[in-house]
Amino acid sequence: MSQDIGFPDMITVRQHFETTPPVDIAREIGTQVDALSLAARVKHGATVAVGCSSRGIAHYDEIVKATVNALKNLGLKPFLIPAMGSHGAATAEGQRKVLALAGITEERMGAPVRSSLAVVEIGQTPQGVPVLVDRLAWQADHMVLVNRIKPHTEFSFDIESGVLKMMAIGLGKEKGATFYHKAFMSYGHGPMILSIADMILSSGRVLFGVGVVENGYCETAAVSVMPPETMITQEESLLKRAYRLAPALPFDAVDVLIIDEMGKDISGCGFDAKVVGRIGMPLVSPEPPRPRVKRIVVCDLTPATGGNADGVGCADFITKRLADKIDFKALYVNAIAGSEPEHARIPMQMANDREAVQAAMGSIGLTPFEDQNVIRIKNTLQLETAAVSRAFQSALHKRSDLAAVGPPTPMSFDADGNLKALGGQ
Repeated sequence: MSQDIGFPDMITVRQHFETTPPVDIAREIGTQVDALSLAARVKHGATVAVGCSSRGIAHYDEIVKATVNALKNLGLKPFLIPAMGSHGAATAEGQRKVLALAGITEERMGAPVRSSLAVVEIGQTPQGVPVLVDRLAWQADHMVLVNRIKPHTEFSFDIESGVLKMMAIGLGKEKGATFYHKAFMSYGHGPMILSIADMILSSGRVLFGVGVVENGYCETAAVSVMPPETMITQEESLLKRAYRLAPALPFDAVDVLIIDEMGKDISGCGFDAKVVGRIGMPLVSPEPPRPRVKRIVVCDLTPATGGNADGVGCADFITKRLADKIDFKALYVNAIAGSEPEHARIPMQMANDREAVQAAMGSIGLTPFEDQNVIRIKNTLQLETAAVSRAFQSALHKRSDLAAVGPPTPMSFDADGNLKALGGQ
């Protein structure tokens, strides 16, 4: 770097989000499944494909395990399948590995894990879009889907990211995900997902879905067993709760946002677009009105993302260590399937965190570095702890939902020029 600028002192802060009472996951799922009175409607020994997500969901292995146990208690034979579209580099083994990283293995779940990219066409939506379903799932007697319900990163609708979306994109595997994302551009995400889900639900093969809502602390706030006949209305209600509980950046006006890590286990586009206010897909959706972030620096990839840096194109600067970890096959397969080539663009690569932050701060205008609004977060899921620059100090004192942890301290880098752990994490 030819130009050297200073860095503002940073204040570690704790955000106070709405708290929720602890959830006894096994008890809740068991009780709610019992309440469906399925024993009279299913045959002993019938097979059930349990669709599992690629997302980093709190206690996900425990939630899936409880679902498997509830099915076994009904005398059914569950097996687990990846319901994650093109994730895992769109290979059967890659998707199996994604599940294993989440603790979803045959040994831990007590049920076989079967992974395949093969699909069958079961019909067409009113718009003429073929409905594609994982062949293994369709060959089973029944299906159950388990997923978190949350705001989607690319669109807003009555239903967004959840069990119904998994029913379409997840069960559709790479072929379905690729076709559906093209259809989204013509018919819209929400209406298209509902059309696909309606056909699958009307088949009578779906026993129920398990919807999970998390609070701002990445804790399970609710688990809801949703029968087919009420799944849409239940998911709509759960999404409203998820929006209310969703974490956010501590401030809306940001000159430079530093994100320590991104990955598919964090969000579909690596970091939650609605958290950072940058969707980066002009053909699909307008940008959110808030927050307003001028520059985004991303420092690293999570191990669980397997080199898939989908969403990296929404950043302005990345580090060389992030770039070196990118699996371009996984990235390109995902971006093409999602009709989002913008998300696969590679930003400017800097040698380390120091140079990336320096470049970002040097590209926002004439605001002196000591007056710049800088925020640093670990990722867009874990937002309880953040660091904010001294420029926010006066505003910080006016916020009852924010608490400073210690005095302002210099932005600290290690010998390699990379940021030291945030807030002791």
